[in-house]
Amino acid sequence: MAGSHDLAFDPWDPEFLADPYPAYAELRARGRVIRYEPTDQWLVPHHADVSALLRDRRLGRTYQHRFTHEEFGRTAPPAEQEPFHTLNDHGMLDLEPPDHTRIRRLVSKAFTPRTVERLKPYVHGLANELVGRLVEAGGGDLLTDVAEPLPVAVIAEMLGIPEADRGPLRPWSAAICGMYELNPPKDTAARAVRASVEFSDYLRRLIAERRKEPGEDLISGLIAAHDEGDRLTEQEMISTAVLLLNAGHEATVNATVNGWYALFRNPGRLADLRADHSLVPSAVEELMRYDTPLQLFERWVLDDIEIDGTTIPRGAEIAMLFGSANHDPEVFRDPGRLDLTREDNPHISFSAGIHYCIGAPLARIELAASMTALLERAPTLTLTAEPPRKPNFVIRGLENLPVELG
Repeated sequence: MAGSHDLAFDPWDPEFLADPYPAYAELRARGRVIRYEPTDQWLVPHHADVSALLRDRRLGRTYQHRFTHEEFGRTAPPAEQEPFHTLNDHGMLDLEPPDHTRIRRLVSKAFTPRTVERLKPYVHGLANELVGRLVEAGGGDLLTDVAEPLPVAVIAEMLGIPEADRGPLRPWSAAICGMYELNPPKDTAARAVRASVEFSDYLRRLIAERRKEPGEDLISGLIAAHDEGDRLTEQEMISTAVLLLNAGHEATVNATVNGWYALFRNPGRLADLRADHSLVPSAVEELMRYDTPLQLFERWVLDDIEIDGTTIPRGAEIAMLFGSANHDPEVFRDPGRLDLTREDNPHISFSAGIHYCIGAPLARIELAASMTALLERAPTLTLTAEPPRKPNFVIRGLENLPVELG
């Protein structure tokens, strides 16, 4: 075990945010678990440990199924943040069995291989349409013109959110996701609370409409399952819909822009991809590994665990560093090199264990569809300016990605 003094790891430093990977190499050299005082967490940087801990039932996304805040040595969140925590704590990502199992079983019906396969023509059609508009305009912002609208539309379509209502979805999601950063400031919390209230109110109205007039969408499906005896409270329905929207596009948006930015900075690799579109599936996996959209995932220690001779006590919080694990030389040969033909690529960008990303197959289809459309229809795409990084650490992305057809 090592302490957090003199670490290059600093999630609030713009230089670290620009390229955290050298700091991760230093963390891995320091040891298998590092106490980090500024966030009161234990950092876990190695692939083998992260992979094992994601499957370890002595850790949990929540502790409230077993302990009160007081019993766990934690203080309850401030009362004014209640709308955010009510929304967040009833989504399956922040639940443990048996509640997690019950909700995931219902939701997984919408993500069966057959259902996802049926979405393929819609995803490819939309990707081509968005890229077509970008080409007609001679360029634009790859983030707002292609990366964002594609997965937002797909998940909104699955949930049954009418097209006319989709405008606020992305701003609500961005405000809520601000709370997943480390030590979020008060104004971030206030924005997340406001978005939680507005989004919940909207979904409450939509659920009431679907009760009267069910459709073929997921919200109608959850209502039907509830009526057939698979108990799902209205709050669980609302929280599930918000989680699916947030998780269903946030990582895909950032994987798209991080990936294209990496390709623009590695022109040789981009040329290879343009010459051989059959590389798209392995390129999608490698780009998710190379610049990981979700850098950190937290777990509570429900029962004491030991890592490399250090006991991490019950009540502690572990921060698993996905970005570091995805660059671990013990697992990936020459991890700092972008290799679009990498065959053995066990990256953990979609997590693992019971919280493995339920939408991973859909995300892969979306990423491949937008990449293929851009390769086919915009083969001369170039970057026009250095894109600014979002000042976030946990959810890693860009403010914009300005491109033109060279």
